[in-house]
Amino acid sequence: MIFTSDNAHIVSPEILKAIAAANEGTVSSYGADQLTQRLGEVLGGLFGREVAAFPVMTGTAANALALATVTPSYGAIFCHAEAHVQSSEFGAPEFFSGAKLVTIEGADGRMTGQGLADMLELFPANDVHYVKPATVTITQSTEMGTLYRPAEISQIKAVADTRSLAFHMDGARFANAMAALDCSAAAITCDAGVDVLSFGATKNGAMAAEVVIFFDPRHAEEFAYRRKRGGHLVSKMRFVSAQLLAYLEDDLWLRNARHANAMATRLAEGLANLSGVTLIYAVEANEIFIRLPRRIIAALEALGAQFYDWPMSGDGPEVGTVRLVTSFATQAREVEQFLKCAAHIG
Repeated sequence: MIFTSDNAHIVSPEILKAIAAANEGTVSSYGADQLTQRLGEVLGGLFGREVAAFPVMTGTAANALALATVTPSYGAIFCHAEAHVQSSEFGAPEFFSGAKLVTIEGADGRMTGQGLADMLELFPANDVHYVKPATVTITQSTEMGTLYRPAEISQIKAVADTRSLAFHMDGARFANAMAALDCSAAAITCDAGVDVLSFGATKNGAMAAEVVIFFDPRHAEEFAYRRKRGGHLVSKMRFVSAQLLAYLEDDLWLRNARHANAMATRLAEGLANLSGVTLIYAVEANEIFIRLPRRIIAALEALGAQFYDWPMSGDGPEVGTVRLVTSFATQAREVEQFLKCAAHIG
């Protein structure tokens, strides 16, 4: 009953096989190998246009280097108050860009076009006493496990264009969003106005592999230099690219994400039927936030269940909020065992 994080689980067997298959012979280093070259073509096919793709090994590097590429050091990066770049990346986006993160509140973990417009009103144009609005970044799926629909992304883009902001998407759980939405990958990225995507794989079955995708190739050369200076130009790049190719081929990424989402849905439905349990957000991907009696939390932990406490407004001495995350490797029996234990305790 391990529901702490999708990072806690195993590597997909298909990806391990791909790494082993790449471990033959000698090839050119630093991304000049055939696997890395093919990765760009596969991603171009996925999004229906030519892209510039740069594998890296961590989500923090993907976000920080991408944001640094499209944001000047005197600029402002607008993000949701709960965004991962703000809450969990230890200032890496500011470190690599020199820019300032400006947070925007929004219900259910989502920024809105109106919220962005209201914040931009506080930053007069052509006034050197204020940081210059430069970039907006959103997380798909959000830190609350909710999703942005194409129309919502397009609305944010429309506001961003009024001040010529670059548009970045943190897609650490992009696969979970795609598995839940009935649309193409392009519909929630480049077709909706996203300029650069941090396309995640590690949370959904890879060992250590992410890829930064530029839909506007003009930024590609600068990113290549920033990736090298940031320590993420991997010499044996074929092993990173092999993971990403295996992830994309035969829709492994979507199969994994559909399973993770289905496990979260089952877990949420079962918990919602228990007395004293409140779902904080709609469960749209693979994260669940629930408020429940602290005696149940303690009893579940005593039985070996693992999850994170997630203090929120509305908690008190008798009730608390926890986060549960499912993955492609979550077993149905784990979910049923957790629900059985919760029901018995309750």
